[in-house]
Amino acid sequence: MEDRIDPNMSRQARASYASRIVQLASVIDPRIESAFATIVREAFLPPPPWTVISMGVGTHTSTVADIYENVLVAIAPERGINNGEPALHAAWIDAVSPRPGEGVIHVGAGTGYYTAILSRLVQPGGHVEAFEYESDLAAQAAVNLQEEPDVTVHAASAFGRALMNADVIYVNAGVVAPDVEWLRALNPGGRLIFPWQPHKGWGPTVLVRRLAEGFSARSLMTVGFISCSGTSEKISVKNLPTKADLAAIRSVWIKSDRSPDGSALAVYHDVWFSSDDV
Repeated sequence: MEDRIDPNMSRQARASYASRIVQLASVIDPRIESAFATIVREAFLPPPPWTVISMGVGTHTSTVADIYENVLVAIAPERGINNGEPALHAAWIDAVSPRPGEGVIHVGAGTGYYTAILSRLVQPGGHVEAFEYESDLAAQAAVNLQEEPDVTVHAASAFGRALMNADVIYVNAGVVAPDVEWLRALNPGGRLIFPWQPHKGWGPTVLVRRLAEGFSARSLMTVGFISCSGTSEKISVKNLPTKADLAAIRSVWIKSDRSPDGSALAVYHDVWFSSDDV
């Protein structure tokens, strides 16, 4: 692929792209712009021509500048899997604020582009554990990330299993409810971000922080993500949380730690969301 793409053109496009993305996302941390300007997006994509998707419309292109816009790029179109929207990820990464020396779990790593960006932000001394359920994508991610010694790729689901402790858990697939093991894996002060999709195909981004008293939770922007593979929690048509409920969450609890009470907005097998502050 490299003999088809002018490295200088790619470098120039990345610098301009990184500046635009952080402005779109109102990013505070300047290291995030540097990471977006450094990581070569096309190295994590299929060979050109690429399918770029903007406002729901896909077009084919072999021009490297076209992938350095705020667009999705297909990586497994037959399964609806894309390299996600850069401004959304920049905003999420800013929200969880990965810091040097921290440990990250990346759920739904795809072919590793945002894994590589997370990796840069926890250096020096940090580590990223990347989970990808689709075995072919996990294999490609392992190849793409082989020069990132602080990244370990797991061809496995990150659901229903005990995980290593982490300071940041970054989830790139829609879930009906967060896995209880994600909450248990968070270190004190740790942050979890995930797309909560109790309604099929859409729902809020939720930012969770592990505090001394429990897990705070806040709804951020509404998003739509492909559903996470390997999960057991299913959407129930009974008692679906309303839009007002989704916006009103203030904490999330492990049932074995605290039973649902009158503040409950949504109750699942192992966890529940509350309107109470921690």
